[in-house]
Amino acid sequence: MTFMVDSNFGRLHMESDGLLAVSPEQLAQALLDRRTLLKDQLPKVIRTLEAEEQNLAPKVSRAVDNHKQANEIVAKLKGERDAAQVEARDLIPKVKEHRDVLVDSGGMVNLDPDWKKEKLLEELDEIEENIQTSALDHKAEKKMIERRKKLIDQNERWLKDRRDSNPEMAEYIDSRREMSHQFSIANKGHRNMIKAVEKAQPLHDKKVALQAEIREVRRQLDRAKELLAQSDHAIEHWQRRLNDGFAELGMGFPDLLRDMNRIREGGDSSFARKNKATKRNQSNKRMKSQPKSTDLGSEEE
Repeated sequence: MTFMVDSNFGRLHMESDGLLAVSPEQLAQALLDRRTLLKDQLPKVIRTLEAEEQNLAPKVSRAVDNHKQANEIVAKLKGERDAAQVEARDLIPKVKEHRDVLVDSGGMVNLDPDWKKEKLLEELDEIEENIQTSALDHKAEKKMIERRKKLIDQNERWLKDRRDSNPEMAEYIDSRREMSHQFSIANKGHRNMIKAVEKAQPLHDKKVALQAEIREVRRQLDRAKELLAQSDHAIEHWQRRLNDGFAELGMGFPDLLRDMNRIREGGDSSFARKNKATKRNQSNKRMKSQPKSTDLGSEEE
């Protein structure tokens, strides 16, 4: 246990017997000294905290604005990526339809004999399905997008070769090229979005740290103002106690020695009485929770 002593408020570590030996007057004087010192020092503390709050406030505001702007950039890039992916995915059935028409009409006769085995569209379709429906981490999603880029590059080469040798395939090639273009936009948007997210993270961390710091300063400032507002009343209270004693003095001044006197007369301390009451309540709860016994006797005929 500790006891505030003298006006310098040093702390003395005392055993229970030593603490009980301290007179009420000593305790009251220590409390009065503490309140007087607080009243003298709190204005300076408050000014320091107010200055710290004023210094932090614009930093917090800037951190919030910077993080908001970074998030807006991320949201914009995500929207561009998603829009391009949707448009590219919507083109896949159209490209497949053009391909099937050309195959059925014989328009593919002079093309690569492996045409019917070409799986680029199916692979793109599968990749899009995985991106949209699977819970992928950044690494897995990055691999999917890199694979999609390779397929798109293959598509561009294929388009160039086929268009040069088969002008009648223009519509099919144009739709397939537009699909490839939209996927390229989506890939670029995704890369830029990831970069923006990485830039936004330290801004978020800085914002959170500054907000926590200013909350703590404001908490201390509110507490210091509260203590200062209570100082005059507390000083007046303990001055009267030292002057008029520790017995009942009227409203707001109860008998402070009641528990001490009861113990001196052989009674229980507040702790002991509370402990007994707790045990009594626990015992009553156990008795109530026990099932009632029913005596079943022989019924006389």
